[in-house]
Amino acid sequence: MSSNFDNALFFLVSTLFKLGMWVVILRIALQLVRADFYNPVSQLIWRLTQPVVGPVARVIPRYQRWDLASLAVLYVLALLYIQAVFAILSYRIAFLHTLWLAVLVGLSLTLMLMTFSIFVQAILSWLGPGVNNRAGSVLWSLNEPLLSRLRRVIPPISGIDLSPLAAILLLQVLYYLLPLHPVLR
Repeated sequence: MSSNFDNALFFLVSTLFKLGMWVVILRIALQLVRADFYNPVSQLIWRLTQPVVGPVARVIPRYQRWDLASLAVLYVLALLYIQAVFAILSYRIAFLHTLWLAVLVGLSLTLMLMTFSIFVQAILSWLGPGVNNRAGSVLWSLNEPLLSRLRRVIPPISGIDLSPLAAILLLQVLYYLLPLHPVLR
């Protein structure tokens, strides 16, 4: 195989796995924050993940607000992602190391998704402040638990809410503190 083919295959596999894991992470997060289930964005996430998570949910029950079936699907996707990436790159990896890396991949993708959602919510608030839209309400549901805690520490200055900036900086610092293999970033 040529190097260009390997690069294209790596990009395609990495992108598809990350998108799939992000959708599952969104499903978990929307359930944890009790977002509006009837919102079209929530319904989209539910319908995209239900064919995979549904059968697993019959075997693995929920625990309080935690959707353990979705967590299991996320973990398996992360394991498959790591195996696929290292196979494409012809790297060898120990099985126990793969188990640990799968946890780190899940955490890193969650941090990236949270950063992106806060950034999008901030942009939406600049473009149409006070405008209610479906995506904005889901983003608010996802981000408000973190942003409200930061607002207690960092109050608005001259009417400008700096909590999204602080949250993005905090999430990025946490992301770079994760001991993740550079290939998986």
